Amino acid sequence: MSLLEMKVPSPGESISEVEIATWLVADGDYVEKDQAIAEVDSDKATLELPAEESGIITLKAAEGDVVKVGQVVCLIDTSAARPADAPAAAPAQSAAPKTEAPAAPAAAPAAAAPNPDPVKPASYASGSASPAAAKIIKENNINTSAIKASGKDGRITKQDVIAAMSAGFSTEAMQGWGGTREQSREKMSMLRRKIAERLVSVKNETAMLTTFNEVDMKPIMDIRAKYKDAFAKHHEVNLGFMSFFTKAVTEALKLFPAVNAQIDGNEMIFHDYADIGIAVSSPKGLMVPVVRNAEQMSLADIEREIKRLAIKARDGKITPEDMSGGTFTITNGGVFGSMLSTPIINPPQSAILGMHNVVERPVAINGKVEIRPIMYVALSYDHRIIDGKESVGFLVKVKEMLENPERMLFGSKDPMQILLGL
Repeated sequence: MSLLEMKVPSPGESISEVEIATWLVADGDYVEKDQAIAEVDSDKATLELPAEESGIITLKAAEGDVVKVGQVVCLIDTSAARPADAPAAAPAQSAAPKTEAPAAPAAAPAAAAPNPDPVKPASYASGSASPAAAKIIKENNINTSAIKASGKDGRITKQDVIAAMSAGFSTEAMQGWGGTREQSREKMSMLRRKIAERLVSVKNETAMLTTFNEVDMKPIMDIRAKYKDAFAKHHEVNLGFMSFFTKAVTEALKLFPAVNAQIDGNEMIFHDYADIGIAVSSPKGLMVPVVRNAEQMSLADIEREIKRLAIKARDGKITPEDMSGGTFTITNGGVFGSMLSTPIINPPQSAILGMHNVVERPVAINGKVEIRPIMYVALSYDHRIIDGKESVGFLVKVKEMLENPERMLFGSKDPMQILLGL
């Protein structure tokens, strides 16, 4: 027997421990080299742990365990022969255990024939889901009683869940209010615990205030309506609000550098660049990947980078490096229907801009009441480093550039001022 010890790799600098979020294989399964065998949570991101070699795996840590970087979490018997049913699961690159591979038609009855009834009730696996199946069940809120199990000893496999979802569920199959007064407990993930700690520290350690304004989104919406098809065809990416806001923010940060700065002890660090964190929703919670040197990017560049980072976050492939080093953050609660909020600063940054939903409202335009698409915007800032004048001026400048998009081409000045050399 030749055993390979698999140790937890370092997810990034300053990270000393991680949490086993999900085992994607079961103890005793045969795994292929580079197959994803687990998802691990650090305090910054969720990462996949690939098998270093092929063989039979023995788990040395349970889901929810916090383990040190460099600690052994599983053993792989590299001398073990590949089981006959292993190749069936390999082409799909599935993280499901080997027992999930469909058996040959003649093999299943032969295995079950000797004594089918007594075995299933006595087995711990009866009615339980494999790790890969359990993940899908949880994500889709499915009642396991609606799934027909075909795995060994009555285990629910990943293919069982997929087959049930393809066939469709009745209303009763989807979990919801059951009319009971039962309670359940679920351990907070390491990522969620770290977020909680950071948010509490921000409230306790900063002098956070929020200033508000409103933006007439008609000019931006008119540009999108006129050019969105040509933009998508030419750049192969959609034209959204976020690129306009990012561009407006970078121009405003140039005029108000304190909003782009941070406190380090008794010193203030000013940045001659704008690394903009864009808050995106992911299955693991809110992530804030960073668009580097956004001040140098075009609208198309910004849209492409946001799309790339959002896909990585959605697929759980975002890395700590993708989310570190931002100088300013933009968060968009409007996609969830938020009218107004006070976003919390993302430390060690000193400010964050909150976008909200666009609602048609009556406003006064040149002495007349008109219906315009209005968005409320909020800037939360650390009053220790940013004065009220700077915070209000910054938000007003963002508003001016969004309501006059041509100014994004010429900085904060009106194009006519450039023409006249003013």
